[in-house]
Amino acid sequence: MDKVRWGILSTANIGLAKVIPAMQRGEYCEVVAIASRSLGSAREAARRLGIPRAYGSYEELLADPEIDAIYNPLPNHLHVPWSLKALEAGKHVLCEKPLAPTLAEEQQLFDAAQKYPHLKVMEAFMYRHHPQWQRARQMVRDGKIGELRTIQSFFSYYLDDPANIRNIAEIGGGGMLDIGCYMVSVARFIFGAEPRRVHGLVEYDPVFKTDRLASAMLDFAGGTSTFTCATQLAPYQRVHIFGTQGRIEVEIPVNAPANQSTRIFYQHGDELEEIRLAPCDQYTIQGDLFSQAILNNSEVPTPLSDALANMRVIEAIFRSARNGTWVQP
Repeated sequence: MDKVRWGILSTANIGLAKVIPAMQRGEYCEVVAIASRSLGSAREAARRLGIPRAYGSYEELLADPEIDAIYNPLPNHLHVPWSLKALEAGKHVLCEKPLAPTLAEEQQLFDAAQKYPHLKVMEAFMYRHHPQWQRARQMVRDGKIGELRTIQSFFSYYLDDPANIRNIAEIGGGGMLDIGCYMVSVARFIFGAEPRRVHGLVEYDPVFKTDRLASAMLDFAGGTSTFTCATQLAPYQRVHIFGTQGRIEVEIPVNAPANQSTRIFYQHGDELEEIRLAPCDQYTIQGDLFSQAILNNSEVPTPLSDALANMRVIEAIFRSARNGTWVQP
């Protein structure tokens, strides 16, 4: 087998607009089926994207013996239930972030995955696979900015549609789970460590009951990371990485465009260098790396334990905001 045969659970927009087309361009991915609760929706998506088979239920897709792996972009509260069903059906699982709305649910999937050591499971933090982040992390590790001391991140958009799943608290909505999780992940990725304690401040929408403005400080042994994420602010994203001798600025840290180059700004002393990276699709890279892990029976790029570690920090931030104190993840 030279390609992994993929099935897509749901016709979620992120899949239709970004992930599926990207995976179809991959060297090791073949998207062979898509499922929806509506057969009509599945057939339309299949027609639009040139996918051979369409199913009117997720169960039918999981029962297809010609599918090796599934991509799960369902709403947050359905990530774990359907990922568990996929494992039981003998499928590898690439599940959208966050793996679940709570650490307890993520632990369920982690525990279940241990029973299927021949199956790969990974949380889909696509940004980590983009060359700009591989480059930024290597620069830090190589001492290009001296000693890493602090990271400052910002990610926001404006969304006040009550029907949007990001504004529905009961199914895992809110800014922290949608975009704040990236900022936590970035800090852990670049420091290569877990924070010793965190402090958070969270504001909730009075109608939606979801967090709409959150700021946090993460205390690492060698420095700090601060971030703000918001769902009702002007759209913006940026990450700044500061060391004792230089700094790195990542211009489009999360939604890096697939069809144009990305930029990292590197300042060392008085010199500012613009580093351009060639256009690439981080979703294609993610799909291929996960598929290669399946084909080679090797470790996935990001172990499932990383998802649990990220959620421990997120839940600690929420606890800190409620208590007004520093909290250990």
